[in-house]
Amino acid sequence: MPSRVIYLLYRAALWLAFPFILAYVAVCCARNRAYSKTLVERCGFLPAHFRQPVAGAIWIHAVSVGEAIAAAPLAAGLRATLPGTKIFVSVATLAGREIADRRLADVRLADGVFYAPFDFVWIVRRVLRRLRPALVIVLETEIWPNLWRESRRAGAGLMVVNGRISDRAMPRYELLRWFFAGVLPWASRVLAQTEVSRERFARLGCGSVVVGGNLKYDFDAARAVPPPPVADWLERGRPGLLWVAASTMPPAADGDPDEDDVVIAAYQRLARDFPSLRLILVPRRPERFATAAAALERAGLRYARRSAMAEGETAPVLLLDSMGELAGVYRLADVVFVGGTFCLRGGHNILEPAFFAKPVVIGPHMENFPEIAADFAAASACVEVSEPTGLEAALRRLITEDKLRAALGAAAQQQAQAKTGATARAVCEAKELYELALPRAFPSAVLTVLSWLWLTGGRIKRARDLGGQQRLPQAVISVGGIGVGGAGKTPFALCLADLLRTHGHPPAFLTRGYGRISQDRVTVVAPGERVAAEKTGDEAQLLVRSALGAVGIGKNRAESGRAVLEAGHAPSVFVLDDGFQHARLARDIDIVLVDTLDPFAGHALLPAGRLREPLTALARADAFVLTRCRPHRTYEGIVRMLNRYAPGKPIFRSRLEPGAWSDPVAAARPGVAFCGLGNPASFWNQLDEMGMDVRARVEYRDHYRYHPRDVRRLAAQAREAGASVLWTTEKDAANFPADWALAARDAELPPVCVLPVALRLVNEKEFADWVITRIRALVY
Repeated sequence: MPSRVIYLLYRAALWLAFPFILAYVAVCCARNRAYSKTLVERCGFLPAHFRQPVAGAIWIHAVSVGEAIAAAPLAAGLRATLPGTKIFVSVATLAGREIADRRLADVRLADGVFYAPFDFVWIVRRVLRRLRPALVIVLETEIWPNLWRESRRAGAGLMVVNGRISDRAMPRYELLRWFFAGVLPWASRVLAQTEVSRERFARLGCGSVVVGGNLKYDFDAARAVPPPPVADWLERGRPGLLWVAASTMPPAADGDPDEDDVVIAAYQRLARDFPSLRLILVPRRPERFATAAAALERAGLRYARRSAMAEGETAPVLLLDSMGELAGVYRLADVVFVGGTFCLRGGHNILEPAFFAKPVVIGPHMENFPEIAADFAAASACVEVSEPTGLEAALRRLITEDKLRAALGAAAQQQAQAKTGATARAVCEAKELYELALPRAFPSAVLTVLSWLWLTGGRIKRARDLGGQQRLPQAVISVGGIGVGGAGKTPFALCLADLLRTHGHPPAFLTRGYGRISQDRVTVVAPGERVAAEKTGDEAQLLVRSALGAVGIGKNRAESGRAVLEAGHAPSVFVLDDGFQHARLARDIDIVLVDTLDPFAGHALLPAGRLREPLTALARADAFVLTRCRPHRTYEGIVRMLNRYAPGKPIFRSRLEPGAWSDPVAAARPGVAFCGLGNPASFWNQLDEMGMDVRARVEYRDHYRYHPRDVRRLAAQAREAGASVLWTTEKDAANFPADWALAARDAELPPVCVLPVALRLVNEKEFADWVITRIRALVY
């Protein structure tokens, strides 16, 4: 069945189920008021500061507690491999949110944690528009069809990590095989826990699936610290042993026991013979805390609750009614029972206590972890009890036989440490997919139709300009881009001019002078001459101030070039700034800049996207320069796309390097950043990389000309943010009004620090050899 039909049926089913979904949500809210507070995010309305100005974030979906714990080392690995990349984590449960906040957001491993959206298309798209991810990572086997499909349609890679399909779940997947055959192929890569799971994913239609191992083997035991109140409580009970009964569960089917009752009964019998034995009871779910407390009271046991521990507490039983502390408690244990194994729940993770070399007791149900259970059993690294009635005997033997406890613990630890490395493999695969991703927008149908009109108009204009194309007597090198917005064209033009002059080819600049007020048809500025920005425009000011060559400013660049020559200047090369679409002037070399922050301008023509021309126009380029490159990136997806449209053309790389602040002392204070750039994210990222204490960001439109009223607004925003300095760019400083200083004094504006930047070619010699060779080959 075609994927489109499958998704049509799925969406129809969602609408039919909508009343039942609402009823389910209402029940959840009635049972727990905290659930109602999650609905805003579940409907896709994320906090404003989550909004990403450019694509490139990573979204990790971690479901609940176990996945959130496993996500921490994964996020840490991604942070180290892709520094500066924003990472966001979604969860599905209240308990998962608590753990994710504590283990990810609070320690800066994640830039934000939120509740996963309901799987409706418009909700999923709202989240994707806010986060603009280049990669979506789904932990375990959370198959949400719309999330998967819309993530790929947005140009993001989709990777499943720790993927598994249990024995119990596989028959249900087989029953719906026709459905999953249209969903699973959307995954870019699936890292299955085991070979069995890999085969199952492949059988269901997943194309790219490999064995990646289990992230839970990479548990960092050194980071798990026991809660001090619990450690103090245990110390007061020494030399008695500690039994930790972890992740206990209620019945799942008829005939299942309640594991809290099983544990309490076994403890009561053991405590008669071992009065110093301590018990920590840890229900799996927060909603079971009160139930467990009631069971302890019915049994007549003296106990304390972790949430209300009194100083000097001596009760022999502790109910751990908290989240995120179990791993640290394992360190204190002498013997551990892992729940979810006596009832039909499929078991829980036994690796964490194993990493601490603790002897582990389990019941017969480990369907969720069959390979782990089999490996541990084969290595005699755990004790399996077939019936709840056998728990007491197993524990009694471990309590009395110190050597057996030590041997079991050592075997468990050895088994847990034998299969580490899944996190490193996942990070490596994630990096590869991240480099291949080319995020794009979701254009509306109306804007798409309008973009067809833009395409038609652009073709007519280009044909007309080519018909009247003119040529200058000197060589012309065009520096341009395929989309609107700042790609670093002017900084690159300056870099190119400096290189040309160094190699004996004096340059001159030709530019339109966007935003200038002057009515002059053409303006020529000699090297070193000072001219007001009103006469040149802001970007042309950067060319003028460089004094690298004469600057010809005007809409007709051929006319401007002739005016430069008539003014007595003698360049051997004209550098045409932002000239890729200016067909009226013939050029000898076309260099197209590709901004790595937004390489293909949304993959759609204006106004649906930001492309000036279709991507097929890239074939006209003689060379490409990737701008704002980072040293740890390969940009493989961009390179492949350029080779697709312009095979064989050289691709060079560059980066923007910040200069010295206009006032280095003032710039070091907490501040407010403001700019009017085509791509403001480049300035924001630069400040982040410099470690600036940014209290607020103010964004204006590109080429914005500032007014005195802006001074007053910026002063108010600085006061509100507690900032004592403002930061901006050279381009913005060129657009300050003549009375800026007076207005700043009247508004008590903090100092404004200007950050100059320079473009540097990563492979400068290679580029210089290429361009100089091309120039010398030209004959006029």
